[in-house]
Amino acid sequence: MASTPVINLRKGHAVRHNNEVCVVSAFELKTPPRMASFVQMSVKALSTGKVYNLRMTSNESLESVNLNREPHEYSYKDGSDYHFMHPETFEDVVLMADQIGDAKNYLIEGQKYTVQLADDIVVGIELPPSVVMAVAEAPEGVKGDSANNVYKAAVMETGLIVQVPLFIGPGDKITVKTEDNSYLGRSN
Repeated sequence: MASTPVINLRKGHAVRHNNEVCVVSAFELKTPPRMASFVQMSVKALSTGKVYNLRMTSNESLESVNLNREPHEYSYKDGSDYHFMHPETFEDVVLMADQIGDAKNYLIEGQKYTVQLADDIVVGIELPPSVVMAVAEAPEGVKGDSANNVYKAAVMETGLIVQVPLFIGPGDKITVKTEDNSYLGRSN
């Protein structure tokens, strides 16, 4: 693969670090006075989810990796395997539980997700910014608590626990922000 100077990298680029395919998640070029400039960046290993904080001089390079993102529909879970189907070729892509990680809390059958392929090898999935989910369990709101902005814990259809307003009940569909498991609003 081609070597890319770190000064040319940006957030979202794929590189190889410690023999792992990583995606740049944060990037900052620093030029302190009377010192050589350097790059401070964070890269996340796609296979393990581990984050590396790197500090490299601006003339160093990293091996770039061809990272493709393709939409796939989540089909089903079989044991510890998660099956995704390509919408055009109907090819079945299988991801292991360690490749999915905490994203399993947002996988809903029939919804589309972005599958990441590095050098034509499936390395993980990318979640959308928000997901519409059904509430499976939610305790009744206590009368009189509605004067304040009070939340209760609700269990979603995937097992994820989200803090929701008191008026949300079982069967309601809500939008959940995937970055921090926060409630965004009701959905139809």
